[in-house]
Amino acid sequence: MDNRKPPEFSIELSADRSSVKDVVKEGLGILHTIFFHRFFTPIYPSSHDVLDLTLPYVSEDDIESLIETKTTALVRALDTASTQQSPQYTSKAGRGSIVLQFLEKKRRKAGWFGVKGEEETVWENWVISVTLTSARSETEAARNKTSMETSLQKAAMRVVTLVNAERGHIPPITTNETNPFPYQILVNPRTDGWTRPF
Repeated sequence: MDNRKPPEFSIELSADRSSVKDVVKEGLGILHTIFFHRFFTPIYPSSHDVLDLTLPYVSEDDIESLIETKTTALVRALDTASTQQSPQYTSKAGRGSIVLQFLEKKRRKAGWFGVKGEEETVWENWVISVTLTSARSETEAARNKTSMETSLQKAAMRVVTLVNAERGHIPPITTNETNPFPYQILVNPRTDGWTRPF
């Protein structure tokens, strides 16, 4: 059994506090960009515009629903964290993350009790961190919008660069299932102790 840690790719996005709902939901079109390059089933290519940038879009109902659900949860967590007045929340109030994991189904060998089955192991992680900014003036708002556009463009280019360069760890397709590699999206996962997602 291979015990190597799966590759983890990090992406940074920024979002203005006044438009966090739109930017997080639209800005995480980056998730669609990743799926476009890592979803190994036949798809009809499409695109959508986000902050003057055209990104690929995967128009699969399951993926759209999952992304909508998870981005809504992230927006809710960011809203909750930003409205907390307690000092213990101030360090995390302007930051959240979504982790997209691609999984491989492996046959589990029979053990002492003869139990066989399948286990899912992670073969790739994408960590998308969202940082909230706030504007106190029109000048700051314009600067934040430019920052959001720049971070989204850099993120899209980083995805394209990574998916083209990092292909050696992708497991072979050994099944006839429609989607050979399951996936999951985690919102603000804990990274310590037993709850570690990777």
